[in-house]
Order: sequence, then C-alpha cells, then structure tokens
Amino acid sequence: METTSSSGNPLMDFSDNLADIAGRIGRSVVAVHGRHRMPSSGVIWRHGVVVTAAHTIRREDGIKVTLPDGRTVSALLAGLDPGTDIGVLKLDGVDLDPIDSGDARSLKPGHLALAVARADELGVSADFGVIGSTGGSWRTWRGGQLDAFVRLDGGLRPGFSGAALADMRGQVMGICTSALMRGAGMVIPGMTVERVTDELLAKGRVARGYLGVGTQQVSLLDAWVDKMSLPFSSGLLINSLAPGGPAEQAGVLIGDVLIELDGKPCRDMNDVHAALGSASIGQQLQIALIRGGERHACSITVGERPQRNACR
Repeated sequence: METTSSSGNPLMDFSDNLADIAGRIGRSVVAVHGRHRMPSSGVIWRHGVVVTAAHTIRREDGIKVTLPDGRTVSALLAGLDPGTDIGVLKLDGVDLDPIDSGDARSLKPGHLALAVARADELGVSADFGVIGSTGGSWRTWRGGQLDAFVRLDGGLRPGFSGAALADMRGQVMGICTSALMRGAGMVIPGMTVERVTDELLAKGRVARGYLGVGTQQVSLLDAWVDKMSLPFSSGLLINSLAPGGPAEQAGVLIGDVLIELDGKPCRDMNDVHAALGSASIGQQLQIALIRGGERHACSITVGERPQRNACR
C-alpha cells in the first residue's frame, strides 16, 4: 500500500514514505532469540507462524520471540530447511497480522528496497538500499531451490538475517539472509517461503535425495572424452563416501569420477541436485562412472538426505 500525502518537498515525501513502510511492516516483524548473543529477525508470515533464517536457529528448545509490543514469548520450532535457509516457528496464543507479500520476480537490478528488522531492544531497524542483481530460479550451494535469484547490493548488518525485504509499495518480497552467498545479502522469495513453510508445518523437514558422496569438480582427460564420445569435458571426482550411504552400498569407490546420472550429464553439483528432488527418494538411479580409465555403470537407491549431514 502506497502513501499519498504530499508536502510539496519530494525528498521529504520520499523519506516519509520509507518511514511509513518501515512502521507498517515493523508491526509484523519480531526478534528471534535462537542463538547466543544477538538475536535475528523474523516475520509473521501467517497467523501464529514466524519465518526466519534457519542458520540463526542454533537450538531446538528454549527459543523466544520478542513481539512488536515488547512482550517476549516462547516459540515452538516447526522445522528448519538449511537448503533454502528457512526456519519456521509457531507461536501459541499470539494473533498478530501477517505481512502483505508480493512477487520477488518483479524486482529488477536498481530497484529500491527496504529491509525491516527487529534485532534488539531498540525496536524496529531499517536498512535502505538497492537490488544488485536478479535472475530466474536458483539452486543454492546447500541444494535448495529458490524461485528467483535476488541479490542485494551489499551485505547485511548484524541481526538483519530473517528481516523482511520490502519494495517501495510496501509489499514484502521475501526475507533476508546472509548465509546463501559469501559477502552479499540474498532475498529468499516469498514464493519459496510459502512452499517451504507448507512442507515444514506438515512434516517438520524438507525431504531431498541423498547419494552419500563428497565430490570435487574435475576436468576430464581428452583421452577419456574421445574414447567415450562424451559431449562434455568435466565430471565429479568422488573424494569421500558416507559410511553405509547409498553410494557406498552400490559399490562406488573413492577416486571414481561421476559423469552421468540417469543418462544425463553430471558436470557439476547443480546436475546432482537437479536429479535429487524429493520424488527421487527410494528410486533406483542409474549412474555412469569413470574408473581406471574405463566407463563403469551401476545402480544406486537414492536415500533421504540426513538433516545435519554435509555429504550430498
């Protein structure tokens, strides 16, 4: 919702509009005490539901939330999704108005944006800037899928992870996080927040496929490319195996080079993540490897990725 008052001074009108947006959104922004020292921010996304940045939640019990009226109440952890850095908390007996969300895909580089946080006893904090770059759907380094790529022009101040990111209409485009790109703040789009929140409230987790391998991208020898008539020149070197994991059970060895998953090229981790959605869990996946300079094939039963396991 835009403000319509005019003082005849464009800069003053602009400044008043920013303050109005911060004030209105601040009524749905809370402080989340889920780690030591500085709290993070969170947004009342639905009635009784707070969304925050998952990386700021360091414990499962004893989480507190400071409300806009200054009260501090207990929150129940509904679930965390490290892949998208979304954490969902439930509040009992608290009925605050949720934010008015918009479509982050409408953002373009250079658009003005306002981050609204509540990370300390001083109340609402705001940080004004521009959108640095945007793009289509984007897979994070942790394997989660964001519905749009939205990078802020710069990093986030302490306590602003989990803050609401609004456009100049006062619509919340998503929540801020510092955990998905080194040195830059990112926006987790509202569409992604909605989708992941549904799954966390229903199941407490977001299920993703899991092979149980650690990998490193490598360039393939020209001799291998020619011998196997490969239309690509990179693969993934297997440098670790989770004990008892799907790959180890299928006979994959450290030193193998993964080149295909279900008949599709496997050149980098994006190709692996693309093949390991929730629908793949329990399914047989045909893979092709290079072992000792020869092509080798085997079948892996895809597992469900442990929630706190670094292997993919």
